[in-house]
Amino acid sequence: MSKEKKNKNSSRPAILYIATPFLAAAICVGITAVAMIKPADKLKVFANLAFMDNLKTGVSDETGLVIRENEIDTEHKGETYSDGEIIRPKFGELYALLRSEKLEVDIPVYWGSNSELLEHGACHASSSVLAGQKGNSVISAHVDTFFADLDKMKEGDTVTLTTAYGEFIYKVREEITFDNSNRKYVTVSKDDRLTLYTCKNDILGASDQRIGVICDLEESRYYEPKKEADE
Repeated sequence: MSKEKKNKNSSRPAILYIATPFLAAAICVGITAVAMIKPADKLKVFANLAFMDNLKTGVSDETGLVIRENEIDTEHKGETYSDGEIIRPKFGELYALLRSEKLEVDIPVYWGSNSELLEHGACHASSSVLAGQKGNSVISAHVDTFFADLDKMKEGDTVTLTTAYGEFIYKVREEITFDNSNRKYVTVSKDDRLTLYTCKNDILGASDQRIGVICDLEESRYYEPKKEADE
């Protein structure tokens, strides 16, 4: 073997020794980035809620949508009733707060759904019924913000939806998974239920799968009694 060829071969291990630390560092950075996805999502959720006080009623420059921020009383001390009057909100209005131990934070719920409202909180589909009405109340939110912990909810968990006109307590009946083209769980129903859903979390990009829970209405607490119809 010539001296030149021998020197060429002996340089290969040296290159490997030099490159190995850089390769290991790149792998560590990649693993750390993936591991930080969930904490970053958490920070975004709390940041969104922290800045809710700075959001004012106004018209969006992009869509013309009027977003109304209302005060929702979660500590009602007065008398409540099993049947009462429902106050119908306007599109884009903060209409309720959604609470559950598994969701960890009180989630603002807006009436109607579009991309702008989903940046502010969860959205109650205007094609579904209001809390207290007969049928299926459907609420969705982004998996990387307000519904980041929706996959933690299990059968038997309690969900409370507090509106301007009353408080409604639900219990999770079942967990669901469905394709985004499947309308089975988000259409009308004969029973009084609350359906919560979001996209299935996928670090590789948007997913066509949806996950969620179906909750049965357990109790209604209206702040004002139902008025008698005029004869």
